[in-house]
Amino acid sequence: MEKGRQIADSKVESVHLVRMTHLNGAGRLFGGILMQWIDEVAALAAKKHSRMNITTASIDHLQFLKGAYLDDVVVLQGKLTYVGRTSMEVKVETYVEDKSGLRTLINCAYITEVALDKNGKPAKVPDLILETEEDRLEWAKGEKRRAMRILHA
Repeated sequence: MEKGRQIADSKVESVHLVRMTHLNGAGRLFGGILMQWIDEVAALAAKKHSRMNITTASIDHLQFLKGAYLDDVVVLQGKLTYVGRTSMEVKVETYVEDKSGLRTLINCAYITEVALDKNGKPAKVPDLILETEEDRLEWAKGEKRRAMRILHA
């Protein structure tokens, strides 16, 4: 197994057009649809990092900042922020992109994924190579979130 992988190696971007079937009764993007898209992006990022099957273990932070509406372009960006022995924390940021390309943050979530071996058992994941001060700050915050998850388990 490789010693580690760069954060850039696991980055994922997904783009969706909000359609009528995605709306709730108030005419906004239904939160459950957005949660599905977030889970998919997190899973893909973790899969790219681990190169194994994964499963979602937790979503411990999901913050809806603004809504999205019919015909909005929704862009989700996922990247790893922290890894343990078998688990990976993925930060997924969600934006609405206007016609000029300007993106407005509407949601931020942290998801924990666990790598699985061919028998469906947790498997060791590669280290995460931290290259920037921002990477190290995200890692430190990830350590704190992990400690809180363990405390509340």
